[in-house]
Amino acid sequence: MHWARGITPAGETITGVIIKDTLEPRAALGADKIIGAPIPLADLTLLPPVVPGKFIGLWNNFKAAAEKNGHEHPAHPLYFLKPDSALSGPGAAVAIPQSAGRVVFEGELGIVIGKTCKDITPAAAQDAILGYTCVNDFTSLGVLFADPSFPQWTRSKGFDGFGVIGPVIATDVDWRDLTIRVLVNERERQSYPANDMILSPPEIVSLLSQDMTLNPGDVIACGTSLGAAPVKAGMEVVVVIEGIGELSVVMG
Repeated sequence: MHWARGITPAGETITGVIIKDTLEPRAALGADKIIGAPIPLADLTLLPPVVPGKFIGLWNNFKAAAEKNGHEHPAHPLYFLKPDSALSGPGAAVAIPQSAGRVVFEGELGIVIGKTCKDITPAAAQDAILGYTCVNDFTSLGVLFADPSFPQWTRSKGFDGFGVIGPVIATDVDWRDLTIRVLVNERERQSYPANDMILSPPEIVSLLSQDMTLNPGDVIACGTSLGAAPVKAGMEVVVVIEGIGELSVVMG
């Protein structure tokens, strides 16, 4: 099942399930209740499939990247938070502020929480995951280490539009079978297997739930691996995960 969110020409925002070439409206994300007739996807502008209360991003969660960079494997997720104003979705124009300096793309797999959870086991965490989405976690390298006394994770990853998610939330994929790819101007720049994660999605959700209550709609970006590279204005950047879809933005 693929969940999506779109806006009609009349300005109505719809959340629902994709059935063939339509979006079947549902009462809420993950709900069974149908609240209207299917709407052709051609009549909708797709939005981020969810507006997360918390947008959490992980660092150093892939073995290949950790080995190359000489990092130890973390026993607990190393994470930051993106502000709600960083959220953007399919087809967005993402501006690179002058103050951001050098900006890199980071194609990632995103976890979408489906149930409120606190202090849960990995087994219970698996049941709390609604599904998975594509994420592009843009990062300003020019800002991140600009002050040697304090790495600026929130600022470097929190510019408007720097948290791209979509196009859908897939509930019927096995994360271990997925490959995350990034194309820049149609050229493949990143490709790595999700099963190279240090901490698996159920482990991530379980461990994060020890720190904070996770709520339906929260998004956790699982971190990236090798291949993240700089982007410039005018470039098209597309995150591709087979079984979820293609998430394209244009840099402004």
